[in-house]
Amino acid sequence: MMTLDPDKIDDAAFAILSLTLHGGDRVWKGIDWDITDRLHDKGLIYDPKNKAKSLTLTPEGIAHARTVLAREFSKAE
Repeated sequence: MMTLDPDKIDDAAFAILSLTLHGGDRVWKGIDWDITDRLHDKGLIYDPKNKAKSLTLTPEGIAHARTVLAREFSKAE
Protein backbone atom coordinates (compact mmCIF):
# COMPACT_ATOMS: atom_id res chain seq x y z
CA MET A 1 0.00 0.00 0.00
CA MET A 2 1.36 3.41 -0.91
CA THR A 3 1.26 6.39 1.46
CA LEU A 4 0.43 9.66 -0.26
CA ASP A 5 2.24 12.87 0.64
CA PRO A 6 -0.49 15.47 1.30
CA ASP A 7 1.96 18.35 0.82
CA LYS A 8 2.70 17.22 -2.74
CA ILE A 9 -1.01 16.82 -3.46
CA ASP A 10 -1.76 20.27 -2.02
CA ASP A 11 0.99 21.79 -4.17
CA ALA A 12 -0.34 20.09 -7.32
CA ALA A 13 -3.92 21.18 -6.61
CA PHE A 14 -2.76 24.73 -5.92
CA ALA A 15 -0.73 24.81 -9.14
CA ILE A 16 -3.79 23.65 -11.11
CA LEU A 17 -5.98 26.25 -9.42
CA SER A 18 -3.46 28.96 -10.31
CA LEU A 19 -3.99 28.20 -14.01
CA THR A 20 -7.42 29.85 -13.69
CA LEU A 21 -6.08 33.00 -12.00
CA HIS A 22 -8.10 36.06 -12.99
CA GLY A 23 -8.96 39.47 -11.57
CA GLY A 24 -5.57 39.64 -9.88
CA ASP A 25 -6.16 37.14 -7.08
CA ARG A 26 -9.15 34.91 -7.84
CA VAL A 27 -9.29 31.34 -9.14
CA TRP A 28 -12.15 29.10 -10.24
CA LYS A 29 -13.14 26.30 -7.86
CA GLY A 30 -13.27 23.71 -10.66
CA ILE A 31 -10.71 22.50 -13.13
CA ASP A 32 -10.30 24.50 -16.32
CA TRP A 33 -12.38 23.27 -19.29
CA ASP A 34 -9.30 23.13 -21.50
CA ILE A 35 -7.79 20.59 -19.09
CA THR A 36 -10.90 18.42 -19.07
CA ASP A 37 -11.04 18.60 -22.87
CA ARG A 38 -7.43 17.39 -23.09
CA LEU A 39 -8.11 14.57 -20.60
CA HIS A 40 -11.07 13.54 -22.75
CA ASP A 41 -8.96 13.68 -25.92
CA LYS A 42 -6.41 11.39 -24.21
CA GLY A 43 -9.17 8.90 -23.37
CA LEU A 44 -8.78 9.36 -19.59
CA ILE A 45 -12.32 10.66 -18.93
CA TYR A 46 -15.66 10.32 -20.66
CA ASP A 47 -17.15 13.38 -22.37
CA PRO A 48 -17.06 16.23 -19.83
CA LYS A 49 -19.63 18.34 -21.70
CA ASN A 50 -22.75 17.56 -19.70
CA LYS A 51 -24.67 19.03 -16.78
CA ALA A 52 -23.09 16.77 -14.17
CA LYS A 53 -20.82 18.40 -11.62
CA SER A 54 -18.50 15.40 -11.68
CA LEU A 55 -16.32 13.69 -14.28
CA THR A 56 -16.26 9.95 -15.06
CA LEU A 57 -12.90 8.28 -15.51
CA THR A 58 -12.40 5.61 -18.16
CA PRO A 59 -10.68 2.34 -17.16
CA GLU A 60 -7.52 3.73 -18.78
CA GLY A 61 -7.98 6.91 -16.77
CA ILE A 62 -8.20 5.01 -13.50
CA ALA A 63 -4.99 3.13 -14.29
CA HIS A 64 -3.23 6.35 -15.31
CA ALA A 65 -4.39 8.15 -12.16
CA ARG A 66 -2.98 5.37 -9.98
CA THR A 67 0.34 5.49 -11.85
CA VAL A 68 0.63 9.26 -11.48
CA LEU A 69 -0.32 9.14 -7.79
CA ALA A 70 2.37 6.55 -7.10
CA ARG A 71 5.03 8.30 -9.21
CA GLU A 72 4.45 11.90 -8.15
CA PHE A 73 2.81 11.90 -4.76
CA SER A 74 3.86 8.90 -2.70
CA LYS A 75 6.01 9.31 0.39
CA ALA A 76 9.34 7.55 0.64
CA GLU A 77 8.94 4.73 3.14
